[in-house]
Amino acid sequence: MNRRQFLAVGSTASVSAVVGCLGGGGDNEGDGYGPGSESEPEERSIDPSSYKTQTFDGIDVPLAPIDDVYYWYQRQEARIADARGADQYEKAHIAGAALSTAPPYTPDDDPVADWAKDQRIVTYCGCPHHLSGLRAGKLIENGYENVYALDEGFNAWVDRGYPLEGTEVSAKRTTYEIRGQADATYAGEMVMLKQLDADRAEAAPIADDGSYTLQLHYAGSTDSRFRVAAPEYTVEGTLDELTSNTLTA
Repeated sequence: MNRRQFLAVGSTASVSAVVGCLGGGGDNEGDGYGPGSESEPEERSIDPSSYKTQTFDGIDVPLAPIDDVYYWYQRQEARIADARGADQYEKAHIAGAALSTAPPYTPDDDPVADWAKDQRIVTYCGCPHHLSGLRAGKLIENGYENVYALDEGFNAWVDRGYPLEGTEVSAKRTTYEIRGQADATYAGEMVMLKQLDADRAEAAPIADDGSYTLQLHYAGSTDSRFRVAAPEYTVEGTLDELTSNTLTA
């Protein structure tokens, strides 16, 4: 049995568990590899050149389907990097994943910096691939040659009952959608959502008409406050306040 403990939960489960020591510091970072599988899938051919791409900060990032990512994960043929915030990672993350927060929050001691440039790397987040796309794009810009973002995102991984780790692994979360409007000249730029009392972040692109929708799957206190940072304005409030109306400048 691999040294890691892990918990797999389905979308209808409600579980709180302590899995390993995930307090602050280096112990909260895996090496990027999954725990392995006793029934490793048979080798099959995958053609990443067929993946759709999305542009993040001028870098085209290939979006890997979850079926392919889970195949690589089971065979330990890819290293997994969590692009979310440290608090999100600590509560629940893909078993074995390393914390590698998306820019502009990437730490100086980012563990991926020690990975080989030709290593296959898959980044993920929950929105479903905006933070992971930003992180993957920066890795590609820095010379990493085999980088993908998980297309369907972390919540699809949870819903499928794939291996998870964390201090509070739970599938019962409330989904919040924060809708806003920016000037259409900012189309393609990112709007960032940041929790003010925790290291939690999400992102969403501005559409051609200037609209955007931030989605957050959240199980924390409804009293917590969040900041929405669009290119031309910033708004703070609780999730109830931020979801009550369309945000504008």
